[in-house]
Amino acid sequence: MDIIITGLLLGGTYALIAFGLNLQYGVARIMNLANGEFLVLGALAAFWIFVADAISPILTMLVVAPLAFFGNWVIYTVLLRPLVRRAKTQGHLEVDSILATFGMSFALVGIMVSIHGEYFTYSYLAEPFEIMGETFALNRIIAFCFALLIGGLLWLWLYFTRPGMAMRAVSVSTEASGLVGINVPKMSALAFALGGAVTTMGGTLISTFITLDASVGVIFTMKALIIIIMGGVGDIRGAIVAALILGLVETMVARLIDPGLTLAAAYAIFVLILLFRPQGLFGRRPS
Repeated sequence: MDIIITGLLLGGTYALIAFGLNLQYGVARIMNLANGEFLVLGALAAFWIFVADAISPILTMLVVAPLAFFGNWVIYTVLLRPLVRRAKTQGHLEVDSILATFGMSFALVGIMVSIHGEYFTYSYLAEPFEIMGETFALNRIIAFCFALLIGGLLWLWLYFTRPGMAMRAVSVSTEASGLVGINVPKMSALAFALGGAVTTMGGTLISTFITLDASVGVIFTMKALIIIIMGGVGDIRGAIVAALILGLVETMVARLIDPGLTLAAAYAIFVLILLFRPQGLFGRRPS
């Protein structure tokens, strides 16, 4: 039971990481390799504000989210939209966006190192909390609950609002969406900005229980990629399920075999999904 609950809590953390990239790649078609750096940026902001003024990271999240939304909107409009306009195929856009965001990730790491070049951590709600006779850290449980809340709100917005419906249509076909009057560039910018805001919110929550430094963003990006490929590109429900599966598998490997093999287990899942179900757990085979 301890392994299952720990795995689910870890999966909740991974879901936070993957939500943002899922929107950016699934709708805006931008493979953002700087996604992990935005997560670390949110964590660094939470650390700074907590250390300076003892303000809760949950309150910091409410400030960081709109700032990240605006920043990502500007990045998409200034840097990425020209790439979208000149790309003749989806493959061409993916290559260009990978190169552009790969460079952006290095720039963000450099900025964060100049701000705080050391490991950063702080103690927030690091209190024991008992579930079914087992003790877990309260901050992990809160992060898990917020992951479910954010995922649920995103799902409701995507499936029960007109902008959400338009965004889902763009994720299926940009050409057909344009033909029925959907403003595809605007919806793509909205998806990219919203994804960046969600990723940064995840960073503020993760900072409460993980020690970070400016260079660890690439690991979070890799985890997010595995989750969105496993769950199905653009599928929030699939991202939650895939994140929980990854958390469970990594926890079992760490507890029962060797903690050093968790990344190998994640990579094995990634390869198996690519080989046997490339459309993801909830994706449909292309007709």
